[in-house]
Amino acid sequence: MNLKQIKQIKLLDLQPKLSSFKEEVINGLNAYPKYLSPKFFYDEEGSKLFELICQLDEYYPTRTEIGIIEDNMDEIAAFIGKKPTIIEFGSGASEKIRHIVDQIDQHAVYMAIDISKEFLIESANNLSEQYPHIDVYAICADFTKRIKLPQFSDQTHRVAFFPGSTIGNFDPPDALSFMKNSRGLLETGDGFLIGIDLHKKTELLEPAYNDAEGVTAQFNLNILNRMNSELDMDFNPDTFEHLAFYNQRFKRIEMHLRSKIDQVVSLEDYSFEFSENETIHTESSYKYTDKMMNELFRRSGFVLAKSWRDKDNLFSVNYLEAV
Repeated sequence: MNLKQIKQIKLLDLQPKLSSFKEEVINGLNAYPKYLSPKFFYDEEGSKLFELICQLDEYYPTRTEIGIIEDNMDEIAAFIGKKPTIIEFGSGASEKIRHIVDQIDQHAVYMAIDISKEFLIESANNLSEQYPHIDVYAICADFTKRIKLPQFSDQTHRVAFFPGSTIGNFDPPDALSFMKNSRGLLETGDGFLIGIDLHKKTELLEPAYNDAEGVTAQFNLNILNRMNSELDMDFNPDTFEHLAFYNQRFKRIEMHLRSKIDQVVSLEDYSFEFSENETIHTESSYKYTDKMMNELFRRSGFVLAKSWRDKDNLFSVNYLEAV
């Protein structure tokens, strides 16, 4: 593998292709109803906006998950064990991993996997400077695809880490595919620490995706700016608006971009027509029942070893074992 040393970290660039971005945009905007994958939110600007979302009063998942981890860290650390290799999918600013590596006083390996290369390198270097006893690898990759990671002869065991209920962004078949791919990176007995948002009342859910400051709206609209910048499209973000609501039938929050007017947007020789009030479905966030979680774990080759919850049963942090 072609590992490149950048300051204190090692970079493995698996080069997620811009062409795949273009292809998925064409397919999504030609579909009815129109859609885009939420993984494309996370260019450098989108990644920074999401970190701001995580600090909002309305956005309960982040603070609730961190609270669960902090309240149960001794037990979580016992499951993770000594000298682990921790693999974080969609690492972003690598903030939540700090709550875990704070408890690791011996050598460990941390692999941060993210699709936004510049933000990944910056975040990984910041982490490495703060925790010099941790070997930090920045893996630029699309973690929704099957990937191959470096092996270490002296590693004890691997623990995958997928916080933030990002699993909820996948439709059920894609969630199962991701979990199976993750299982493929692990040996029997290895672990998976995963945060999952739980099913709850609509009045608790919708404000988390419609914040008063409009940061989530900026985050959603930024995908239009990204398509303009990277694919030379001609979206006018002022003619779209953020829309988010809870779909009771599918147990998911849906985020859309709604066209305010009739308009046409182009990409090279392609033209995409929008009628007034037509939407692009940009994200789903599924909220899980215990039954849904246990079925997902079982079908993907894991057993639930321990589940931690907050007192209001809003969120769960789960330690799985690969079988």
